Amino acid sequence: MTATTPPGIADIHAAAARLAGLIVETPLIESQELNKRFGGRILFKPETLQRTGSFKFRGAYNKLSSLSDEERSQGVVAFSSGNHAQGVAASAAMFGVKAVIAMPSDAPAMKIANVRKMGAEVVPFDRFRDDRMSVVRPYVERGMVLVPPFDDPAIIAGQGTIGLELMRQAKALGVDLDAVVIPCGGGGLTSGISVAVKDASPNTPAGAVATEHSDDTRRP
Repeated sequence: MTATTPPGIADIHAAAARLAGLIVETPLIESQELNKRFGGRILFKPETLQRTGSFKFRGAYNKLSSLSDEERSQGVVAFSSGNHAQGVAASAAMFGVKAVIAMPSDAPAMKIANVRKMGAEVVPFDRFRDDRMSVVRPYVERGMVLVPPFDDPAIIAGQGTIGLELMRQAKALGVDLDAVVIPCGGGGLTSGISVAVKDASPNTPAGAVATEHSDDTRRP
């Protein structure tokens, strides 16, 4: 896998091996009330129970794992309003490397505080006035490695480990999934899970959903 090659199932399995013992294998749960309301079984995989409170730790740690010792020694830089920031900060702390995170000044105060508590430097910016890439570019130019929130093969492979768990857990429950529905922001989660789902069950549809008026990925 290179920076321009989409990740495959082997990359996702490799990510799972790197993450073994470090992540929470979040459960596959269901609500009988919702099943009754919609006339079928609806299963949920609550990544809010994951380390740092979201799936973002999976991709961030896998990205840092894929770097050479020399690259990591230069430190890492990222931009995020919260969840990716916490994932990168936690991963950097585990590797003992410097992390700089550009965060919107109006990001949730608790998430900014968490990032700082984990040892990362927070660089605030105005989300309406500033270009986030312009904010982090000086750090990249001095040699720090950019850890993007979604558009990166190692990030995608890390998020894809959710799909491996999902399909294994569904099989253990004796469930043949009619469809897998994935919340979509930048598309990294959707891409990774889709690869894992299609490998395990080629005929199972896997697609992205977004809240109304926040569907940036769908828009041209």
